[in-house]
This record gives sequence, structure tokens and C-alpha cells, in this order.
Amino acid sequence: MMHIAALQTAVTAIGPDREPTAAELDAIEYEMPLIRAEIELLDAQISTLDRTPSELDRRRVRRARRRVLAARRALVNRRTAGGPVVA
Repeated sequence: MMHIAALQTAVTAIGPDREPTAAELDAIEYEMPLIRAEIELLDAQISTLDRTPSELDRRRVRRARRRVLAARRALVNRRTAGGPVVA
């Protein structure tokens, strides 16, 4: 039986108890409006998976898509206006 092992050591040492850095938490907080909008869109899409979408469902998905686009636009505008650069 052949054993498969890594030929190199890991590039970054990430332990299981590693906490996010302050910069990572700031980046998450900075993008939180977009994250919330994307979650809302995902919820709207999931709610229509097991049935034929009604007109109300279609409106909900359209509104959620518009909120995602608006949040992305606001995020880009904040970056270009001198906000922090988030990788």
C-alpha cells in the first residue's frame, strides 16, 4: 500500500483555535450590508425552490436583487471615496 504524504510543509500555519485578526473583523464589518443583502436574496431564492413562484415571490426576488446591487454599488463608492481597501 502506498502512503500519500505532503512533500512540503504547510505554507501558513493555521491552527484550529486561530481567531480572526482585527483587520479581518473590520473587513467583515465593512462588507456587512452587502452580506445581509446577499443572505436576503438567497432566502428569497430558496423559498421558491420547491414550488412554482407566485407574483409575490418574483417581486421579493427582484427586490432582493436590487438590494444586492445597491449594496455593491455603495461598497464600491465607499472604497473610491477613501474607505478602507478590503481584499
